[in-house]
Amino acid sequence: MKIFLVGFMGCGKSTKAKQLASRLNCPVIDIDAVIVEREGKTIAEYFELHGESGFRNLERETLRTYNYPETCVVATGGGLPCFFDNMEWMNENGTTVYLQMEPAQLVSRLHNRQKRPLIRDMDDEQLLAFINMKLAERNPFYYKAKLIVNSFDLDAETLEQKIFQQ
Repeated sequence: MKIFLVGFMGCGKSTKAKQLASRLNCPVIDIDAVIVEREGKTIAEYFELHGESGFRNLERETLRTYNYPETCVVATGGGLPCFFDNMEWMNENGTTVYLQMEPAQLVSRLHNRQKRPLIRDMDDEQLLAFINMKLAERNPFYYKAKLIVNSFDLDAETLEQKIFQQ
């Protein structure tokens, strides 16, 4: 079983992927980390050089061509489900889980903004407005997930139970 974790930046995709993979005794794949390793550049550097459209194309290619093990947990980038037919592809190839969180909770978790090109220069008020705007755009994609869970204070055991109860 391939489990794809989706949601807005800061909702805990990478952390929950590691915890869940540990519980399931399987590998974790972080799409952003795969891109950084393959390209030899941070996501921010890649954005600077190729723009968002260049990054989204690379992200799509990475998602589709990665040699996934039979069982794994995949952490996706926050925008990945919202471009091309990435969400449909993930639904066809595994179980998608939307780690949902309220905008104010996301702001409280996004302290180190320098490594996040879309929010690098925003203060908390600007970030809250940005998150609200982006969630309005992205939720139609996120809500296509097979499972939607509130990820605030979510532990890996509860996440595992919810995935296998569906």
